[in-house]
Amino acid sequence: MATVQEKIQDLKKRQEKVKLGGGQKRIEKQHASGKLTARERIEKLLDPGSFVELDQFVRHRCTNFGMEKEEAPGEGVVTGYGTIDGRLVYVFAQDFTVVGGSLGEMHAAKIVKVQELAMKMGAPLIGLNDSGGARIQEAVDALSGYGKIFFRNTLASGVIPQISAIMGPCAGGAVYSPALTDFIFMVKNTSQMFITGPQVIKSVTAEEVTAEELGGAMTHNSVSGVAHFAAENDEDCLRQIRYLLSFLPSNNLEEPPVVDTGDDPNRMDESLNTLLPDNPNQPYNMKDVISRIVDNGEFYEVHAHYAQNIITCFARFDGQTVGIIANQPSVMAGCLDINASDKAARFIRFCDAFNIPLVNLVDVPGFLPGTGQEYGGIIRHGAKMLYAYSEATVPKVTVITRKAYGGSYLAMCSQDLGADQVLAWPTAEIAVMGPAGAANIIFRGDPDAKAKTEKYVEEFATPYKAAERGFVDMVIEPMETRPRIITALNMLATKRESRPAKKHGNIPL
Repeated sequence: MATVQEKIQDLKKRQEKVKLGGGQKRIEKQHASGKLTARERIEKLLDPGSFVELDQFVRHRCTNFGMEKEEAPGEGVVTGYGTIDGRLVYVFAQDFTVVGGSLGEMHAAKIVKVQELAMKMGAPLIGLNDSGGARIQEAVDALSGYGKIFFRNTLASGVIPQISAIMGPCAGGAVYSPALTDFIFMVKNTSQMFITGPQVIKSVTAEEVTAEELGGAMTHNSVSGVAHFAAENDEDCLRQIRYLLSFLPSNNLEEPPVVDTGDDPNRMDESLNTLLPDNPNQPYNMKDVISRIVDNGEFYEVHAHYAQNIITCFARFDGQTVGIIANQPSVMAGCLDINASDKAARFIRFCDAFNIPLVNLVDVPGFLPGTGQEYGGIIRHGAKMLYAYSEATVPKVTVITRKAYGGSYLAMCSQDLGADQVLAWPTAEIAVMGPAGAANIIFRGDPDAKAKTEKYVEEFATPYKAAERGFVDMVIEPMETRPRIITALNMLATKRESRPAKKHGNIPL
């Protein structure tokens, strides 16, 4: 019979074997491809020394096609919990050095366990994906494993933040767990996501495309919109995840963390008074407005490369996290289109689920016209924004900087869609359509059309008609924007608003 000390030594040997993953040669190959190992990623993601590993000795039960000989240390995934900036998080990291990080029954079971723990504790869940996909040898057991993960992703949605990082291949059914989470990070040149790979596409459709072109980081950040953030390398990706979490609460019952940013809440910026061009048809960069009004000019853009005619970002006002949705006049004149509507609606719903106030910066001439938009369903997609804003019960502050026309004015959170405070700059133009176009219709055939049009444009291209009807609460100097928003947010801190009882609404997906 082994002694106590021999048993302890046996434990240490077993732990060392698991920690070595697929062995030194495979670890070196992982490094040679520009990637960190699963354990190195966890170490860099979490606070030093905080990681507690679970299920180190879990092993597959597969005896098919030689798998009985495959030890698969750790079952190809490292799971556990730790802290980021002192706050509890759960994490799983697929280990590509072990059977290619492939997912089988017990691999999935390890992930499901941390999913369930994260829900019970009300802590964020972070998945670091680097996998060859389903473990073919396990057949339906692998598919069942994916199904269990998808189900728990859905249950956790809106309850805890779920973050996915694609740090290697992610193909087939594996892509749907990240797609069900709140945010997806991808690493440039080393990560790919696709349902079917280049070889299958070539055999079925005769299209020739590289893996990077088909599902690389920039493809999904700029073209498909599947991914929200692009990272330069593994270290940058992990740093960005930590940064994102600094804006978010741990769960839907908490408020976002308040940070002492040291920026004076009463600070005004006179440059805002001269930022807008005198010509209302001349573009400007809305990010210049954002950087001047938020704490220390710091904001973290979501979907920065996708649908750039609208900006979605996290920022702080007097240390409080807010979500900003802003039209971008320098791209497509800030028009709303299908992609911008989807991008904004999703961001609005995330912020509402996690108690993050919304600040809307409006300069929108309308929805983008054209057969491409109409055939693509702009009506349905635009309705997503209307639905998301109307459904949201968090504080909503709207600032109209310039144009706010027609349905797009409503879609950017007008008072009728539940804005708690609507502020307008003197340059604001709030109307059913552009005043010049409206005057051409109203005074068509009138012999004094030119003079009347000029008068109409002069009178209606202002925020004061809307203010007369109470649709604008305050007309302010641009330089006052920051303190006015902060005052409004402080006033709204105790906001309580309910919606009719129902199982769930039917958002126009």
